[in-house]
This record gives sequence, C-alpha cells and structure tokens, in this order.
Amino acid sequence: MERQVLLSEPEEAAALYRGLSRQPALSAACLGPEVTTQYGGQYRTVHTEWTQRDLERMENIRFCRQYLVFHDGDSVVFAGPAGNSVETRGELLSRESPSGTMKAVLRKAGGTGPGEEKQFLEVWEKNRKLKSFNLSALEKHGPVYEDDCFGCLSWSHSETHLLYVAEKKRPKAESFFQTKALDVSASDDEIARLKKPDQAIKGDQFVFYEDWGENMVSKSIPVLCVLDVESGNISVLEGVPENVSPGQAFWAPGDAGVVFVGWWHEPFRLGIRFCTNRRSALYYVDLIGGKCELLSDDSLAVSSPRLSPDQCRIVYLQYPSLIPHHQCSQLCLYDWYTKVTSVVVDVVPRQLGENFSGIYCSLLPLGCWSADSQRVVFDSAQRSRQDLFAVDTQVGTVTSLTAGGSGGSWKLLTIDQDLMVAQFSTPSLPPTLKVGFLPSAGKEQSVLWVSLEEAEPIPDIHWGIRVLQPPPEQENVQYAGLDFEAILLQPGSPPDKTQVPMVVMPHAMLCKMGFAVLLVNYRGSTGFGQDSILSLPGNVGHQDVKDVQFAVEQVLQEEHFDASHVALMGGSHGGFISCHLIGQYPETYRACVARNPVINIASMLGSTDIPDWCVVEAGFPFSSDCLPDLSVWAEMLDKSPIRYIPQVKTPLLLMLGQEDRRVPFKQGMEYYRALKTRNVPVRLLLYPKSTHALSEVEVESDSFMNAVLWLRTHLGS
Repeated sequence: MERQVLLSEPEEAAALYRGLSRQPALSAACLGPEVTTQYGGQYRTVHTEWTQRDLERMENIRFCRQYLVFHDGDSVVFAGPAGNSVETRGELLSRESPSGTMKAVLRKAGGTGPGEEKQFLEVWEKNRKLKSFNLSALEKHGPVYEDDCFGCLSWSHSETHLLYVAEKKRPKAESFFQTKALDVSASDDEIARLKKPDQAIKGDQFVFYEDWGENMVSKSIPVLCVLDVESGNISVLEGVPENVSPGQAFWAPGDAGVVFVGWWHEPFRLGIRFCTNRRSALYYVDLIGGKCELLSDDSLAVSSPRLSPDQCRIVYLQYPSLIPHHQCSQLCLYDWYTKVTSVVVDVVPRQLGENFSGIYCSLLPLGCWSADSQRVVFDSAQRSRQDLFAVDTQVGTVTSLTAGGSGGSWKLLTIDQDLMVAQFSTPSLPPTLKVGFLPSAGKEQSVLWVSLEEAEPIPDIHWGIRVLQPPPEQENVQYAGLDFEAILLQPGSPPDKTQVPMVVMPHAMLCKMGFAVLLVNYRGSTGFGQDSILSLPGNVGHQDVKDVQFAVEQVLQEEHFDASHVALMGGSHGGFISCHLIGQYPETYRACVARNPVINIASMLGSTDIPDWCVVEAGFPFSSDCLPDLSVWAEMLDKSPIRYIPQVKTPLLLMLGQEDRRVPFKQGMEYYRALKTRNVPVRLLLYPKSTHALSEVEVESDSFMNAVLWLRTHLGS
C-alpha cells in the first residue's frame, strides 16, 4: 500500500497553523461584586482576559470579554457572555478593589525605543477614569514589575492606597568627558546646581547590574512602592532587609503593614523563572515603625502567600528542597494573631494507588480561599492529568473536585464567595471556560460546572494515557518501583496504521497532519511524587532517555505504527533528550527537531542563568562558591548529548534564540559545528531577538512551518 501523504503542500501546513493561531488562550479572570436585581435575582460579572496570535501584525494581542452568571447562592442558574470581545492595548496589570467599585490598571504607552515607553497607573470608577499617574515622569522608581515572579498590584483594605513592585531608581551616570552647555542667562544659583557633582556619577555608565535571568533581564533590585490614590504621593518602603529582594506583596490585616516574599540575592542572583527552589522567606514590614519581621523558615523557598477573607490567616507554598527546580511543595498556614505556622499538606514522597500525589504548582491563584476561610482551592498536576483540589485547612484533608470526570487539564483562575472560575482542556479540546460553586465540606465531588465559553473540539484525534513500568535493568536502585506515563495521540481513522509515522514529544496539531504523537512523562516529571523528581538528578542522559526510548518501543510494538518513520521534537530538556536519543539510538529516528537544547552541560555551566542545574543534574551538590574539579567536568560531559556525536546520523533541524539566557544559543552552535564536520544533515535557524521559549509570534509561526516541512522532507511520503 502506498504511504499516507502527510502534506501535499506547505500551504496546507500554513492553513492549519492559521487555524491554530485563531485559538485564544485564557490568561486571567476575576469576579465582579454581587448584584441583586429588582426582582430578587442575583448575578455576578466575570471579567476575563485572553491572548491570541495576530499573524498580520505579528504580535500577541490581548483582549477582554465579560460574562454574566446568575445564581441562587449555591448553584448557577444561567451563565453567558455579555457583549463581544474588546482588545486591550498596553495593559500590563489590573486589579479590582476589594469592594469591586474601582479598578487599578498599570498601562504602558509611548514609543518602543529606549526611554520612550512610559508607564501610567490608572484608577477607574464606574464609567470613568478617576485618576491617572505618570509613573515615569514622577521618577520615584524605575519600571514597574508586571511579571508573576515578583510583580503585584494590591489594593489596601481601605481602598485608599495601591501597593506594587518596581525597579529601584538608579543613579544617573555619564562619561568622564561629558560636557554640558551652561545657559549664560541663568542665575548663579542655577549655574551652581548644574555644576553639582551629584547630578550624575561619572564613569558609572557601564556598571554591571545583575538581573534575575531568563525573561527578567531588566529586573535587578525590586522595591516595594505605595501610591496614595487621593494625593498621588508615592513612597518607596523602608525596612526591607538588604540581603533580600521583595515581591508578591499584599496589605496586612488593618493596613498597618505589608506582607511580602523576600528572595536571597547574595552572593549573586540566579535565574528565577520556573525555579521554585530559590531560597526565600515570608516577611512583614510595619509601615509605622519600619520594623521588618520574619514570618517563615528562612532556609527554604516559599511562594504565593494568600490572605484569608476573614484576614486571620495566610496560606502559602513552601518548597523544602533547594535542589530540584521543580518539586512537590508543602501547603503552610500562618495564623496572623497566634503567630503559629502549621503544615496543612506535606510533601508526598510517592503516590499510593489513586491517592493524592502532592502539590505541584509554582503559584496559588490570587483568589483561592472559600468564603468561610476554612478551605483552599488550587490546581495541581496528578500524574499526566491536572486536577482541582480543595484542602480543609483545619484538618488537612485533600479532596479532588474533578476526579472521576473525563481526563484532562483543569486550571483554577479564581474563586470568590465560593464561585469558582476554571479552565478545562484536553489534547483534543482547546481550553473551555467554566463556572461552578464550591459545594459544602464533604460534598466536594458534586460540583456542577456550567460552560461560559465552549471550544470546538479538534476532530479526528484519539488520545489516551499509558502507564509504563521500566524494565528491571533500568530500575533506579535508590528509588525502585517508580512508574511513568505517556500520552498517545493518533489520527482518528488512518487507512492503515502501519503507514502512520510517529513523532515523539511534539504538538497535538501534528495529528491533523497524519502523525501519531507521543508525549512521555519520564521518571523525574512532576505529578508522580517527590521520589520521582529526586530520582533524576545524577541520572540525566540515562534514566530520562531510556524511559522515552522504552515508551517509543512499547507503543510501536502495540500500535503497529510505521517503525521506520519515527521522528523527535523537543525543546530545552526535551531537546536535550531528543539529541541524546539520536546519538544513543541512531537507528530508531529518521528526523529530529530541537529547540534551544542543552548539548554540553560542562560548557553551559559558565554561561547559563541556572548554573546550579548543571551541577545538580550531574549528581553533585551546588554551592555558590563551588569550583568544579576534573571529576565534575567529566561527569557533566558524560551526561551530555555531545558525547554521542560520532553515532549521530539523523537529520537535525536546530532552532535557537539568540537572547536565550537559560540555554545560551552557543550550546546549539556547538552541536551544529560538530555535526557539520561529520557531514550529518543539519539546518540551523537562529532567531536574533528571541529568548528560551521561542514564543514570539513571528518566531513561533516560522519555527512551526520549518519543523513541519523538515519532517515532511525526511519522513517522505
């Protein structure tokens, strides 16, 4: 039988990508205040924010849409959209006031050149803009942080002040040879002021400011700032310890002070994006006396403190290990009045049966408390699913709100007055927006979800999750008995399965092009217990690679796909595994696409924003003053794909971001040169302004098309 033709023309792939680009992504949601109609009915507005690729403008656009949710107090009666979507330009952050009567918006405006962009903090009330403050002109601080690591925009409980995080104002610097023309008509006092040496520091133009790594390049020294909404006065808070950088701040009960997370930045800053293991602690700074108080253990890592509605308790995530970047966390509770801290949910070493496998999230939703301040709701990976959970903070019981339903991925956007706003998706269903009330304690599994926005399922894609047990010779001796999973997607009704090629670790859209798609959650992935995560450091390039290869062989054997036409796609650690596979198993793979892959752990150590990853994954303890010896270098090299270069013969497409701080592009360049020397087919795409994710619209669209055409070329038709 003639092989199934994957793509007839590049235009077909372009059309599929255009369809994909029209699928918006939900980024945030908040609930408006309760409204009672003249007939006694109750409703709330749901304000949602979305992003979507615009291929004509080659940018990600943001838009908002409102929905109405009518309810009877504990169940949704009717829900639906209120009007069409509206694009929101320049919004960086927004936050409703506690009463819902006002809204604060951080907005950027002006040109795109250096120094041309300005930031404004606006306060909106009903149908008007009440206040607008030009933060750039006030020069109290540098740019405001809008990221989800440090950034925040918090109303005081009295709704008179706004709290946010910004870059500390830097002293002006100039050349030793800078000269200024003096105005001859100026007074003696003005001339004296112009001549003051403290106006600008000579010779400091090129002083290096450390930053917080990938996607945080302009962020170095964050400060807490408070805006008095009435007077417009801005004050930079004193009292934050000099050895920490503050963020994720909110107003303490009574507005007498501010609670924040402080991250250690001595002796130097490490990349913080997607790194939950950065040493940090919870602090309280008193606004009257300026005294700062430590609220948590300061030898661990913490994240996302959230104050209960009754303003009595703070719940937060705590990461007990500073070693792995992603890990199982504890849920801790700090009682504001007794000052007692308790662990509500502990780390789960290993999942037992269908039981809860632990908390795996870097941030709790801003709204996560039940109305009675007793339960906390969050989403977390559970093996290859993502579920919603409610935790009783009094007794520590964890109950799934979504178990037993169709498998997939749930994400909690917010909960307020027990009304939850959530997102649900599967590999064949784009995100759908849902609302539902949190049932009373003990009845959590009876949530009645109502869809606000239905998404069109992607037709002709079948998917399922497979549980895999590594063969005895691949067991991890220290962490024996661990299993892992793989998600298999395949075309709905292929004419002949033996003619279906398979791609490992890629995008579900490839199913629409005739590929079977395999995504492997190897041992070391989140969602399977802390033991699984701890089993990987010291075993990269071996355990993860063998797990993926074992999954590939099992699926090919069971599904009878075309074993002579298997390809790989992967980025970052997935790229690391892909490049290992084409070196360790060169006969298995006909084509490979790698995005910003780790190639040589040893050479990456001195240039990445996460040098600790290089040391830890090689199996050694990291300290800021460690100087690797020959044995450490040798082990790093031994665990790197570069070691297997002589065996590689699979055609490789490399995609590199020149501004990548996580896996610097010289990693891929090293591999490219080694393959070119050995006449292995290799193509390199270098995106000059792109970072680690390669997520800019122009870059993502180009890389998608090139990847598809590479697979078509080398898998044939």
